[in-house]
Amino acid sequence: MTRGGRSLLILILVILAGIIVPFMIWGDRFDSAFTLEGARAWMEGHGQLAWAAGILLLVADIALPVPSTVVMSALGWMYGWWLGGLIAAAGSMLSGIVAYTACRWLGRGVARWLAGEEGLRKAEEIFEKRGGWLVALSRWMPVLPEAIACLAGLSKMRRRVFLPALACGSLPTGFIFAAIGHLGQDSPGWAIVLSCLLPVALWLAAGRFLRR
Repeated sequence: MTRGGRSLLILILVILAGIIVPFMIWGDRFDSAFTLEGARAWMEGHGQLAWAAGILLLVADIALPVPSTVVMSALGWMYGWWLGGLIAAAGSMLSGIVAYTACRWLGRGVARWLAGEEGLRKAEEIFEKRGGWLVALSRWMPVLPEAIACLAGLSKMRRRVFLPALACGSLPTGFIFAAIGHLGQDSPGWAIVLSCLLPVALWLAAGRFLRR
């Protein structure tokens, strides 16, 4: 492994540690508090701003172990698959944008200290070539959405690529899990398959459009 590769690996491990450690400390507490019924009750406690409370929970997943797919399902249960899906997708996109923007403008100095110029250049190369795929496919996975969005910001991934890729991952994930909540189901296998395959199809189409 090259020096730049080792430096980039250190940066990735630090970002993952910042996300995983809160899960280790508070994960069980959040899982027990934010069951499907618990998430709905918490959001309904904010009255007409319940939708905004749901978006806030999804954005808080950047730093806290919020079970985001459960929150999306609760939004579908409350608002139906269409409106609930829009709210869930908006929350997922806003979460990615906040992580990307914060790391792009505030995290470069720390990243340079951890990984050095070589590590940052390596990250920039990766996100220039494969960033769209990484962002789109990460949105349905645990832990990775926040980490990939942070790395995209640190590597100054182009916004005109990041934002469409973020939408390609967030829209199917938001609507699929909202549909689960609307139908009153747990997380069935078809949801996992669709939330994996649809971002691929959407990014293939978006990638062709961007190249044009």
